[in-house]
Amino acid sequence: MSQSFHNESANQPSFNQQQSLNHGGHEVMDMHETLGEIIAGMNQSIILRPHVKDPELLSILDRQYNFTLGMYNTIVESFKTGHDPSVPTGRYQMETGNNFTYGLNPGQPKKPMQNANEMNDETISGFLLGAQKGTAKCMTAAATETTNPVVRRVVADSIPNCIEMAYELSIYQNKHGYYQVPQYSQQDMRTILDSFGTTTNPLH
Repeated sequence: MSQSFHNESANQPSFNQQQSLNHGGHEVMDMHETLGEIIAGMNQSIILRPHVKDPELLSILDRQYNFTLGMYNTIVESFKTGHDPSVPTGRYQMETGNNFTYGLNPGQPKKPMQNANEMNDETISGFLLGAQKGTAKCMTAAATETTNPVVRRVVADSIPNCIEMAYELSIYQNKHGYYQVPQYSQQDMRTILDSFGTTTNPLH
């Protein structure tokens, strides 16, 4: 009797094993896609880095890569173990202002490159921006499908960092005229802003 009980206990997974396997099927697949998206963005930064000419863009690329490296390791650790990571989720800090120039100015139509020699800072910053947007979307989908509470929190807390890095790149692009931001007329803007109102009618 005791021998049989001992054998059953030996076959039971440990607490740590149970925690590491505490993932649903949808979560696993969305996390697989999310981590692949992060890796693709980091690999893209490595490939593009030698082609950057603007020191400001190079500084942004390096700071974002280094932050993303730590974020990636934190997510992987929490995903593999199911426990709080040894390095908690950080907070990305931009080193630039947040002013946008509004309005459209005519320029040359954008079109695909014909050869790799056309690579420039506008193209590179566009690649980096696209990678951050893609990662933010993957993380959002993964966080809403995640059953493991630690992984859900780590991923959810990482989404604002991707948004912040994308925002920094969009500010850079706007400042250099790569990304123009149109605006409505003041009258139309006021009409839209005034089309919603707050309410004070909570449920009891």
